[in-house]
Amino acid sequence: MKRFKTAMAAVACAALLLTGCGGDPEGPRADFDPNAPVTLDLAFWGNDTRAGFYKNAIAKFNEKYPNITVNSTFLPFPEFWEKRQIEAAGRDLPDVMQFDYAYLRQYSQNKLLLDLKPYFGEQLKTDGFTESTLGIGVVNGVTTALPIGTNAWAMFTNTALVGKSGVAAYAGGTSWDEYTAWMGSVAKGGGGKVWGGTDPTGRIQNFEITLRADGKGLFDDAGAPQFTKEDLAAFWNRGAQLRATGATIPTKRLLEVAPKSGFGAGLTTSELTWDNFGAGYAGDLGVDASGLALTAPPVTKAGAKDLYLKPSMLHAIAANTDHPEASALLVDFLVNSQEAGAVFGTNRGLPASATHLAGVKLDPLSQKILDYETSIKDRLGQAPPVPVVGYGSIEEKFRQLGEELGLGTVTVEQAVDQFFSEMDTILKK
Repeated sequence: MKRFKTAMAAVACAALLLTGCGGDPEGPRADFDPNAPVTLDLAFWGNDTRAGFYKNAIAKFNEKYPNITVNSTFLPFPEFWEKRQIEAAGRDLPDVMQFDYAYLRQYSQNKLLLDLKPYFGEQLKTDGFTESTLGIGVVNGVTTALPIGTNAWAMFTNTALVGKSGVAAYAGGTSWDEYTAWMGSVAKGGGGKVWGGTDPTGRIQNFEITLRADGKGLFDDAGAPQFTKEDLAAFWNRGAQLRATGATIPTKRLLEVAPKSGFGAGLTTSELTWDNFGAGYAGDLGVDASGLALTAPPVTKAGAKDLYLKPSMLHAIAANTDHPEASALLVDFLVNSQEAGAVFGTNRGLPASATHLAGVKLDPLSQKILDYETSIKDRLGQAPPVPVVGYGSIEEKFRQLGEELGLGTVTVEQAVDQFFSEMDTILKK
């Protein structure tokens, strides 16, 4: 276990997050003794339920490695990252961390995370991952994390509500025009009380899959935008045309039911979102998994590789660890082993590793997610570069402007200018 040295180190390395003074990581040591007594710190965000899962998983790990003591701690998500920022300044991060995609570039570029690739085939097995999912944890050519679980952009439909509208179920994977026509039929059958969906141009992910259909994306590996003002204006103008048809729920009605979505409030029959959001919708609607269908989003060009698997969360090892080999053994157990899969189930997302998944007993909703991700294999392309620093703020600005467009308080031209101004400011920080 490392000594607490935040205060002294923070003075010497106060600008660590900006300057990246962490140094280059080293590979595994030839004299590593897997039987030597070692103590590791493991940090994760979650609740008492997840803490119980980790406790049981560590007990299983210790059946294989009784010499490795694991001290685990957990916090709610915001406090977890506040603490990591303080520890990062002092280069005193826990040996092993549950990690979020939004922070991976920031910590990786500042050399705070261990390069995992030298441990592949030794302490870390990669056989259970596809090339695409293994690439999720790569930043600027360096693997700094392994995904625990994955999710993909998808469409949920409310089967009972669709049935009441007298319209056939949405087939999935149609053109955007066919989806618009389907939403219009639902809205017509709903008599002004139910709509086919929510304006998809309010979500940056729908803009992203449109760009990916043309071989582009939101940002390149260097963090530069891959779209123009003209691209965004064309996308938001299509939203204006769609809203004018009356097929989608009015923005004003959405604000009345917030924080629920129109789909969660039972006012729309479809929702484009991540495929692991089903449990929340089922809870909002008071239905079980049988009341929800999961299918592919509309596609801009037939044959496009516009979808991708994104991590629900990852595991990373601190570059400052004194025990990289033992830490790698722990990460391997937590992301690959059937024993850990049996303990966690889908609590951390649908497992990314096939060997980990083999240990999981799937509930009906998790089975739907697995079936869905299997069904879209032909549309899955390479995951985009790890999100730029500040991506969360960019995504939120996109959503806010989509809302204002829906309310008619800004024009498309004004919204595009505001978005690029905000994005440029964030990217220059």
